[in-house]
Parts: sequence; C-alpha cells; structure tokens
Amino acid sequence: MSDFRPLIGITMGDPVGVGPEIILLTLSNPSIYNVCRPLVFGDIRTLNTAKESVGSRLDLKTVAKPAAGLYRCGSVDVLNLSELDPQKISWGRPSIESGRAMMHYVTTAVDMAVAEHIAAIVTCPINKIAMQTAGFHYSGHTELLAERTGSKVFVMMLAGSRLRVALVTIHIPLKSVPAVLSKERIIQTIRITGRALSDRFGCQDPRLAVAGLNPHAGEEGMFGDEEINIIAPAVQQARSEGFNVAGPSPPDTIFYRAVEGHYDAVVCMYHDQGLIPFKLIHFTDGVNTTLGLPIIRTSVDHGTAYDIAGTGRADPGSLVAAINMAAQQAVYAFQKAKD
Repeated sequence: MSDFRPLIGITMGDPVGVGPEIILLTLSNPSIYNVCRPLVFGDIRTLNTAKESVGSRLDLKTVAKPAAGLYRCGSVDVLNLSELDPQKISWGRPSIESGRAMMHYVTTAVDMAVAEHIAAIVTCPINKIAMQTAGFHYSGHTELLAERTGSKVFVMMLAGSRLRVALVTIHIPLKSVPAVLSKERIIQTIRITGRALSDRFGCQDPRLAVAGLNPHAGEEGMFGDEEINIIAPAVQQARSEGFNVAGPSPPDTIFYRAVEGHYDAVVCMYHDQGLIPFKLIHFTDGVNTTLGLPIIRTSVDHGTAYDIAGTGRADPGSLVAAINMAAQQAVYAFQKAKD
C-alpha cells in the first residue's frame, strides 16, 4: 500500500446513532485501506461500546494528529475529540452533550480539510434536532459546511453507480419551491454540477438533464409556467456557456433515461423530486456529496437510525461507497492540480 493513499477524515456522526457501528463494520473491510488512509474523528469510548454491538475485534488507537496514524486494516486510528461517559448516554437517545460532541467532530474535520491536513471528509449521520439543541442552527450538514468554508454557492448531489441527482433547492417546504426558483439559481447548479463531474468524477463532456418542476414539464404552460419563464431560459444560457445540457424534461420520464445511461446527472428542482427515484435505486449504497466547496465532502445517504442503533443491524454499504467516492474525488483533484 502506497503512502500516497489520500488521507480521509471520517466523522463519527451522532454518538447515539448508527455512526459508530457502521464505521467499525466498514473499517473491517481491507479494501478500504487499499484506496485511502481512514482517520476517525470521534469518541474512542463510544467506539469501544459499539465494538460489543457489532462483535468487532478491531484494535482502536488514539492518535494526536493525522500524520501519527498507522492506517492498516485491523487497527482503527481515532482522533479522540470527546470523552462521553458510556453510563450517561444511551443508544437512540440524543442529549445536549452528545449533540455538542457530534458537531465538534464535524467542525474539526472541516477545519483540517481546509488547512489541507486531510484530503477529504466523509460524514456519518447527524440528527438535525440534536444539532440545533447543541446550538448549531442549520438545516443540515450541507449548510454548515458551506458557511464554515466560506462557500456562497454549493450543490447537494446524491450519487450512485446508476444515477446521480443534483438539487437546485434543498431543505425548504415544497410550497416555497416555485418562489425560490430563479434562472440564476438553476444556471449555478448546472455550472457547479457540470464542472464537478469533469473535475472530480472524470466525466468527459458531462451530459446533464434538467427536470421540469410541473407535471409533463408544464405541458407548454397548461400546468404551470416555470418551465417557460425560468427553467428553459436557464438551460439555454447554460448551453451558450458550453455545457452539454438537455431540458426541461418531464420528471416522470427523465430518471428512467438517466438510469439507462443517457445522462451523467439529473438537475432536480426540489429535494424529493431527486431523492425519491435515487433512493429507489440506491437505498443502501447511495452517497451524498457536496459540490462547490473548496474541500471534498461525501456522506452516507441515510439518517441516524435511532430505532436500530446499538443492535448491530446497521448496513455499512453507504459508508463504504462514501469513502470510496471521497478517495476517488481526492485522486482526481490531485491529478488535476498536477496538470
């Protein structure tokens, strides 16, 4: 294994969720160490408790800094950032203390990525209510990362081997979507997505499809005029800038064509428009990645799963995929920087 493997920071997520368990299950897989050097940002006492849940024999080692890790399968390197008392926290029951610890893992990892001490970060699931209770008033990971890195424009993309979806709007009420949509916002999403597919995913001349907002993409104004007044002009502008983009297309057919290989990604107008078809196909192996940041960030595409936390039943598939994608993006970014 080469010393040139990218160093990937993995944040433990909510200590009382499934994050600790899926980390241990994932890092028992030797293939992870073939593609990267994984460093856990978390709590070693909580991870030791999780070892009992999943029946793990991994050796957990505390490191003071990224350069001090061994990064060998069988030994998990942990940057210990909290001292949670196992007697005072319980699986599935978040507290202010666990929420603060959860956010400390994230902010520390982001700062280290910005300082280039690590090549990328992979985030395990957090609970939004626990985050806000701990004093972090964001609607999710994405918004926190954008502010922490000083990023004004960013895109949430869900990615898998068969389908990628990029979102123009994220965590807002459905009734607010039409008022928030704008030509410039859609163009920015197309730009960021197209450039990221080229720079971090290795797509040559990436093919993008833009979904309409309304049924049948508005049916020439019969079912809504957002396609005519906002979405189509944005697509035309993006084409004039050199992007290979089609649309607006009826949402009920565009995802099928994307899965069949006609497009590298679908630009979606709102959260569930993209996530419903995506999770139908990639429920256990989907990855959430934030585009437009100065750092590489991927995440599992599921929540804290409080109902099964501590039972050893959590599926690590999404975390495995997220780590592999982060490593791949880091390699592409390194190669591009060299060129």
